[in-house]
Amino acid sequence: MPAVSEVEEAQLETQADPTNVINCCPERQQQLTDLLKPYGIEIHTVAEDESIPGSFFGEREAGIINNKLYLRHDTPVHSALHESGHYICMDKQRRDNLDTDAEGDYDEENGVCYLQILLADHLPELDKEQMMIDMDRWGYTFRLGSAKSWFEQDAQDAKEWLQTHQLIDQNEHPTWQLRVA
Repeated sequence: MPAVSEVEEAQLETQADPTNVINCCPERQQQLTDLLKPYGIEIHTVAEDESIPGSFFGEREAGIINNKLYLRHDTPVHSALHESGHYICMDKQRRDNLDTDAEGDYDEENGVCYLQILLADHLPELDKEQMMIDMDRWGYTFRLGSAKSWFEQDAQDAKEWLQTHQLIDQNEHPTWQLRVA
């Protein structure tokens, strides 16, 4: 049997998804493991026929309990990065007691969305553009109508919030540190 090219694998990955988003196939889970390691986040794979522990929305959505991120192969990457973003963006007290519901406020939620877009650029064969497309396809809602419009024209407060908490630098690169306070 001939090897599947990276392009064909990406096409198969999205074709298997009715919302046409990039999912956490085994290779992507390994990429997420590498990406999130500096934050102390551990990936735990859940069997296809099992519910995802710590999933706030259920179904295919990522789950998080303490520093453990639970994913199935049909979990969207945007969901994995979003839940990871909550872990990164919350203060230590909430992180120590995290179980399913991140309980973040409006500013943190915006920071999480902004950070998940930035983190996508650090995954092979994924980038900010694809992350914003996936967010729109999944149903994230933004005042300007799309993730891209929000990110480019209306997210200055989210960027500043992340910089204030030293989660990104002045060049919008992740600092690979957790929020302290």
